[in-house]
Amino acid sequence: MQIRCTQPRWAEYPRERVAWAAALALIVVTALLGSPPARATEVTAAVAPVPVLSWGPCGAAAGDDPDDGFRCATARVPLDHRRPTGPTIPLAVTRRLAPDRTHRTGVLVLHPGGPGNSGVDFARDSYDALPAALRDAFDVVGYDMRGVARSRQVECWNDAEYAAAVDAARGAPGPGALRGAVRQGLDFATACRQRSGDLVPFVGTGSNAGDLDLLRQALGEEELTFYGRSFGSYVGTVYAARFPGRVRAMVLDGAYDPRRYADAPYTYDAVQFEALDAAVGRFLDWCAQNATTCGFGEGQPRRAFEALKGDLDAHPVITPNGRRATGYTLAYRLMFNINSGKEVWPHLGQALQAARSRRPSFLLNPPSPASFAFLNANLAVECADRVYPAGRPLLGALIGARAATAPLLGPPIGLGPPTYDHNHAPACAQWQAERPSRYEGSYRAAGSAPILVLGTTGDPDTPYRDAVALAGTLDNGRLLTFAAEGHTAYNRSECVSTLATAYLATLALPAPGTVCADETPPEPLGRSTAAIAVDETRDVIPTPRYMAGRVADGLR
Repeated sequence: MQIRCTQPRWAEYPRERVAWAAALALIVVTALLGSPPARATEVTAAVAPVPVLSWGPCGAAAGDDPDDGFRCATARVPLDHRRPTGPTIPLAVTRRLAPDRTHRTGVLVLHPGGPGNSGVDFARDSYDALPAALRDAFDVVGYDMRGVARSRQVECWNDAEYAAAVDAARGAPGPGALRGAVRQGLDFATACRQRSGDLVPFVGTGSNAGDLDLLRQALGEEELTFYGRSFGSYVGTVYAARFPGRVRAMVLDGAYDPRRYADAPYTYDAVQFEALDAAVGRFLDWCAQNATTCGFGEGQPRRAFEALKGDLDAHPVITPNGRRATGYTLAYRLMFNINSGKEVWPHLGQALQAARSRRPSFLLNPPSPASFAFLNANLAVECADRVYPAGRPLLGALIGARAATAPLLGPPIGLGPPTYDHNHAPACAQWQAERPSRYEGSYRAAGSAPILVLGTTGDPDTPYRDAVALAGTLDNGRLLTFAAEGHTAYNRSECVSTLATAYLATLALPAPGTVCADETPPEPLGRSTAAIAVDETRDVIPTPRYMAGRVADGLR
């Protein structure tokens, strides 16, 4: 069955329209009276030396399997692509060769979300979830983008500073929270300049795309096959725009609207907040209609959720390592765990009830040092990519409007310390570094091979309208829709995965207008909640749930 989906219309949301009309007026005034952002110098890697890759064992990092078939290398690329023979930065690269060299198609680059997730870990952790049609035909490659993990991790706030900020944050911010968010944003931006000032100007996606093409050359490939999810979709978009003739096939899953992301960031953030709040709202509405299965709220889950945030603020749970779990902790964890879609809804209800009863719950795990490394890069990369109109009055007005139009998670996330995508404005609007690595060209990718864009209608993180916009922006874009809850689509839908795999392997595109509607429904409780909890620090292509107990002939 096909489900026809349309983009949301502002006319259907009168309260949001009024708030954002006022915000838009402020943006216009600021744009007219203030100086425009300086344009970044166009990056070019045309004369950069091709890196030499010396493959060897990948080391013994925690959780690594030294016998997983992957080999690792380091690529040295220009720190500043405007100076292609100048100082360099090391990029960690990993590769697993296709087993049948005579029938090998080429290289498949897997790029994770984030920004901030390790691409080396993403490739190694996701390999077993790939269908044999891809594992057999491609060398599977991943790399840590500049500023991330093994590729010179950027540091702004240290662990102690981050822990103090998130432990003091509240799920129901009180008076003064807006001023506090603006102050913390400035403090974070200042720390980035002080501790990573020689790196942060160069971590933008324009440079990352140049790095990727140098890796293509180092691997000896004329073209790349590419799968990028979430932020990885923006990396793929910029790569295709800069090097359209080097794209063999590209799947962009959980896509960004590139123009709004880079050039209208306040608007982009607003829509992202609305998508997140709407997804949490649909989950809580399901709890109201399925009170026994959900197990939280006794039929009034929205009221219970607001009460729980306030109660945790007033009486934090002290974790075994001495950290404070507050209403903010609950909101932070729910922001990531809602991405798993309907199948985990009963487990989220169970976790909320456990938190309410002061029992162990993955929703009460404060951000960890691994989280802080992820968040440092997440902010630094996006602040290098995006130009927010300057001015504290504008910043304050828009943060306040955002919190008002997304009442469930908007206040704690929007008025909290600088962390994930949604609340980058307080830091990025007060950014103190130049942006020579920001991409500012066309996103049409004119002359590229067809590019497949995957969009999920209920995506809480990258709204469906972004996928629609990207497919329409690309000269050769094709949209494949997954009518479902949750973030990204590949390996969450047999229909999507079959079509996307066939395209990557054979270049056969799905028919225009194709909609897949085979989301896994809410599953009965039974799995350990430890297997449900989302770790924001390690992205991975999920193992297909629809494959359980049978041979997947359609994919293998």
